Amino acid sequence: MSAPETPPAPFDTREFRRALGTFPTGVTVVTTVNPDGQPIGLTCNSFSSVSLSPPLILWSLALHSPSLPVFLQAPLFAVNVLCGSQLPLSTRFSKPIQNKFEGVTWQPGEGGIPLLADAAATLECRNEIRHYTGDHVIFIGHVLRFAYNANAPLVFAHGQYRALIEHPGCP
Repeated sequence: MSAPETPPAPFDTREFRRALGTFPTGVTVVTTVNPDGQPIGLTCNSFSSVSLSPPLILWSLALHSPSLPVFLQAPLFAVNVLCGSQLPLSTRFSKPIQNKFEGVTWQPGEGGIPLLADAAATLECRNEIRHYTGDHVIFIGHVLRFAYNANAPLVFAHGQYRALIEHPGCP
């Protein structure tokens, strides 16, 4: 006769989030325009490369985000990779304020999508595929144009913004 099985412990989502937070991510502001041509943007750290050929990237957005309907319908979007000095932009675009672009320097990219000034990189994308999974939508973008500079990117890990420094063991 075998011993009774122990029921699995309840899944602790808070601890799971902490475990995921050990993986440092870059910080981006994803932008587009609504059907009236008004700029829309939000802070996002779920950005990743997918493919070099064709050039594809991905990012995800929560199903409860008020910006979701605009991004689902937008034919184009931009991923603005923030540099270390742009922490205030990350904070601004993470809040539910009326005009997130007020006082923010940007220029229109493909289709008028906002490209933030001085970002470490900008990637202008065609909204290629949307995949619903869990409590998010994964957006896959086909990169049409990009630009970058030598500015160190803004990093987020362990629930805090971090500075990226060169490892002393690197040549």
